[in-house]
Parts: sequence; C-alpha cells; structure tokens
Amino acid sequence: MIAQGQKLPAVTLNQLTKDGMVTHQVSELFAGKKVVLFAVPGAFTPTCSEAHLPGYVVLADEFKAKGVDLIACVAVNDAFVMKAWGEAQNASELMMLADGDASFTKALGLEMDTAGFGGIRSQRYSMIIEDGVVTLLNVEAPNAFEASKAEVVLAAL
Repeated sequence: MIAQGQKLPAVTLNQLTKDGMVTHQVSELFAGKKVVLFAVPGAFTPTCSEAHLPGYVVLADEFKAKGVDLIACVAVNDAFVMKAWGEAQNASELMMLADGDASFTKALGLEMDTAGFGGIRSQRYSMIIEDGVVTLLNVEAPNAFEASKAEVVLAAL
C-alpha cells in the first residue's frame, strides 16, 4: 500500500467535462499543487452519498482557504457515473475522477474485492498530496467512516 512520503503512481484517471472526456496523467494533474483526494467504494451508495461526498462539498471553501488547490473524489466507476453523481450532489467545486478499470486504486494498493456487490472497488480513504507526494493518508477500517471525513482532513491542514 502507498505510504506517506511516497509519490503517486504514474497512471491515468478520467473525467467527463462539458467539453467531453479528459484523460488526466496523475503526475501532471497533481504537479505543483496541494490536493485533497478522497476515495469512495462507489458513487450513489449510501454512506458515500449521504455523508462522505457532502462533507467535502460543504467544506470546499474552508479547504481552499487553507491553501488547497484541488479537491478530488475518485471511485472505481466510469466517468459518466462520476459526472452524474457530482451533479446530483452539487459538487461543482470538486473534481470527480473515474478509475474505471481500478488501475489507480490497484497501483495504490487500496483495492478491495466486494464480490457480488460490485467486484473490485476502492477502500474508503483520504489523503493530502503536495506536488504529487502523499503527505497524509487516512485509510478506513472495513465498514468504518471516521478517518476519511472532510472534517478530519481539514483539521490536519
């Protein structure tokens, strides 16, 4: 599993924008920026939609006031689902990133097999990234939602 002090893997993530599909090189996307990245097991799922994503939406201005350049949410879903979920959650201040084939999640070592629920998904986590290097990593215990909350990450900044 990736650890604090390590550089993010050289993989891609996708984003559906008003101009179409954009494939981001992770190394370029996060270069020279302070980023708060959090991952969820799936878009439109209960904890993710009722608590995890909304916390970051509500606190987006406070993150930016603490010098965060980008707040990004990633899930092992396709870019169409991530865009629709972001719109449904009023997440216009967040970048909704799709890891459709779980390559980013697997490269981080943060995948989990949910079997019949949805196959390979991401564990729930949050991280602070500075110029592509992980400076804080909070991985949730199975079935927990504490360490990756927006309030916890904001307090760490």
